[in-house]
Amino acid sequence: MSAGPGQRRGTRPVDSAGAATGAPRLVLRLEGLAIAAAALLAYRHMDAGWGMFAALLLAPDLSLLAYLAGPRAGAVFYNAAHSYLLPALLAGTGLALGRERPVAVALIWIAHVGIDRALGYGLKYPGGFGLTHLGRIGKAQADGDQKPSPD
Repeated sequence: MSAGPGQRRGTRPVDSAGAATGAPRLVLRLEGLAIAAAALLAYRHMDAGWGMFAALLLAPDLSLLAYLAGPRAGAVFYNAAHSYLLPALLAGTGLALGRERPVAVALIWIAHVGIDRALGYGLKYPGGFGLTHLGRIGKAQADGDQKPSPD
């Protein structure tokens, strides 16, 4: 199979590795912004205290430390901390038990993920930190760099 225009043999175009492009990418980023805004409003309504919000807002980014063990482990831990699944479970548990603190922590977590999505930081692929479901980020994006496909 021959390589297409602007593509070396054995590589994929920058945005074809499972990343959203065009209007779907914009919708995903706007969705992140809407979710972050809703989480902030719900947190304000709870009156849980902005000190806790400030202290925990960047806590999900501690998952970046898993990249010290390599890109595959980094992607797994980053994605676990940057999807809505775990904070939704935490919020549901807090609501089911009638506890406000887990719900407040979940709202902070959800706000973080929404802000990241709005800024274009998507879930990571194991091929490297800059490969996300919202497209490439970092130096690779600016350079238009293409990496050989893992297949």
